[in-house]
Amino acid sequence: MRTAAKAVAVLAVMMCGAGMALAAEAGARLGEAPMQATADQALIIIDIQNFYFEGGSVPLTGPIEAAKQARRVLDRFRERRLPVIHVRHVPASGPVTDQYAIRPEVAPIAGEKVVEKRYANSFRDTSLLEVLRGLGVKRLVIAGMQTHMCVEAAARAAADLGFEVTVVADACATRPLEYGGVKVPADQVHASTLAALKGTYAKIVTTDELLNAR
Repeated sequence: MRTAAKAVAVLAVMMCGAGMALAAEAGARLGEAPMQATADQALIIIDIQNFYFEGGSVPLTGPIEAAKQARRVLDRFRERRLPVIHVRHVPASGPVTDQYAIRPEVAPIAGEKVVEKRYANSFRDTSLLEVLRGLGVKRLVIAGMQTHMCVEAAARAAADLGFEVTVVADACATRPLEYGGVKVPADQVHASTLAALKGTYAKIVTTDELLNAR
């Protein structure tokens, strides 16, 4: 009887494993292979707020598409029940108007922490580091706006604090800049910022690369 029971148990395990393998294979065929879900990883969405969109005080280039990609990343973190932290920029003084509202595409839900900041660096004079350490987070995925300002500042600060950082390139957006009479298009500002971060401060990936990573 014991031998028979053991054989049944082994068969059940084999069938379960086969089922999981088939499910994974089907997900891969659909382009839905999940990124690796680990409890030490968190998503930080920085400043995807009204003032960076059309009609806002500092409109960026391509914010709608970047917000869509950020939402894809957000959905995956929610599916995996991994920590999500929203960083919201607020003025140092004066009223917090609708310009400062987080966009509905990536609006926080119950249980997701919102950290307010007044500087480019999301860690400066905020509770962000305390929150991450409290969660036991060691790896950060960053998306948001602007690439050359608050995203870059957060990535550099996080790396210096010992976090492993990944920036999702197409889930970020920025704007044209000018210096010394030289006008720099938004795509070049975006690319040069990511190029400077790549390797030393962060791993740079696309949304598809992140979501399909094993």
